[in-house]
Amino acid sequence: MPETFDAVVVGGSYAGLSAAMQLARARRRVLIVDAGQRRNRFATASHGLIGQDGRAPEAIAADARAQVLAYPTVQWRQATALRADGAIDRFELEDDAGARVAARRLVLATGVVDTLPEIDGLQARWGRSVFHCPYCHGYELDRGRIGVVAVGEVSMHHALMLPDWGTVTFFLDGRFAPDEAQRAALAARGVAVEPARIARVCDRATVELEDGRRIEQDGLFVASRTQVASPLAGQLGCAFEDGPLGAFVRTDAMQATSVPGVFACGDAARGAHSVALAIGDGAMAGTAAHRSLIFG
Repeated sequence: MPETFDAVVVGGSYAGLSAAMQLARARRRVLIVDAGQRRNRFATASHGLIGQDGRAPEAIAADARAQVLAYPTVQWRQATALRADGAIDRFELEDDAGARVAARRLVLATGVVDTLPEIDGLQARWGRSVFHCPYCHGYELDRGRIGVVAVGEVSMHHALMLPDWGTVTFFLDGRFAPDEAQRAALAARGVAVEPARIARVCDRATVELEDGRRIEQDGLFVASRTQVASPLAGQLGCAFEDGPLGAFVRTDAMQATSVPGVFACGDAARGAHSVALAIGDGAMAGTAAHRSLIFG
């Protein structure tokens, strides 16, 4: 028979660790299964997280992991969770080493995978000079030159927000054509519109256009498409919700999914993403999972 835990938390980044801490402080037996692929592993600093502003993401995660593992009822397994089945009070989980464990409750904090437009040089700068969240990275651009790379109409959101952080150029790249009302809104916010296609991104964040022009920027923002990084929610039958950038696991105010006994938190369970939001969602998921162990 597989070893049984009160809760298995899949994903040991910010949301998962936050959930695990609540369960650990309730003296419940918890296993954290983590594949070691933090979404923000490309970024050099994390911002907007009170008490940790400007620290390296890996340092924040390492401190959090040490604090959670100091609780004697918590175990850590470095592995990829491949399969999950069962029902409340009798879930089973299998990892890529073939190990199986049982859990009364599951917390899915698996994160998402980002897909960027296929523009030469964009992926290599992701998290360093190419970003997705103005609140996380806009301030550090110091009111400089900010480019928005269009992926579709959803990029209007970036283009209209970012003038609060700098001088904005909206690179349409043939992916989006603003209508008259949208152009008026962009003009009212002082956004320059560049319709030419992008050949590549070079230097720090210089946009080289197919017509040969080079437009230097201090940073670029792009709305990446996101996909939940693990198949577990789908295997368990959890409902998903379509967001503007990709589907995510549907949860209620207590981070409970549509499947009894399964909770989800972090980027995999919301449309808007940040470390601060992930930690808050994780705390709620862990608390709710514990309460459900008592009250059903």
